[in-house]
Amino acid sequence: MNVQEIVSTLRASRGFGHKADIAGMLSSLGRALPGGVADLDQAVAVGDDCAAIDDGAGGYLLFAIEGMVSDFIRAMPWFAGYSAVMVNISDVYAMGGRPLAVVDAIWSETIDGAKEVLAGMAAASAAYGVPIVGGHSNARSDHGQLAVAILGRAQRLLSSFAARPGDRLLMTVDLRGAFAEPYPYWNASTEAPAGRLRDDLELLPEIAEAGLCAAAKDISMAGTLGTALMLLECSRVGADIDLSRIPRPDDVPMARWLAAFPSYGFLLAVSPSHVEAVTARFRARGLACEDIGAIDHGARVTVHDGDDDRTLLWDFARDPFIVPPEHHD
Repeated sequence: MNVQEIVSTLRASRGFGHKADIAGMLSSLGRALPGGVADLDQAVAVGDDCAAIDDGAGGYLLFAIEGMVSDFIRAMPWFAGYSAVMVNISDVYAMGGRPLAVVDAIWSETIDGAKEVLAGMAAASAAYGVPIVGGHSNARSDHGQLAVAILGRAQRLLSSFAARPGDRLLMTVDLRGAFAEPYPYWNASTEAPAGRLRDDLELLPEIAEAGLCAAAKDISMAGTLGTALMLLECSRVGADIDLSRIPRPDDVPMARWLAAFPSYGFLLAVSPSHVEAVTARFRARGLACEDIGAIDHGARVTVHDGDDDRTLLWDFARDPFIVPPEHHD
């Protein structure tokens, strides 16, 4: 595929679609609130990986939830359970925090029908050292479903709202994995040593607390470019992204990699003066980390493949991505 074909495919993808639905959900919620859309800002801005709530002691409580799609649970129940815990943990670290505990809500047709999902959750809990402390179950449902919520704590935030014009866009990812075929899930977690998993994630709060970075987001089901759009839109900035600089496995086509959901993958907006220090920390642990683009004052996000021809990925002034139109200037 050429760059224009890749962009067209991504814009029509399920991952982009799910994220674009967020704006409609928020608009509907805002209309239902007594004070309208303004009430959505009554506690914390919506758009980060976690809600960040001032704890009154100089830090933040982090709160997030993830749900697994039904077809994934049916096809790969153990990995779905594992992933539900893993992605919540990633959300907390993407905010510069450290996880405290998770709870779950699980629906199944029978108790036996929940065993593989629960086994996967237990495996992730043990690997990452984050306890499952409670939840809700219904073993008499007409189909399987799973949602997991997490609580964490941060001393200094990484936020989707803190990218600034002039920052460089960095991508770090663990390439020591393989796809959970035929799905777009790049699994670099289930076979990795638990100590390595935990220490790799610890880099995020360490970078935040060292003042080396203020803006980050974990790469979600929207893939690398969809996640970049979420980060950039929340910060009200644009960017130009060089696809040729995106770290990826040698044998994986670019189009598939850009739609992948890695078990360890983050985008960071970093001041040019800190790029070398940040990339060095990730590379020292065997993680790929590259400068993939420039953040600017605009409302447009363009991509190119190491050449001078830019292709428009998104124009926030024309088409909001996850932020409702009424929240744009």
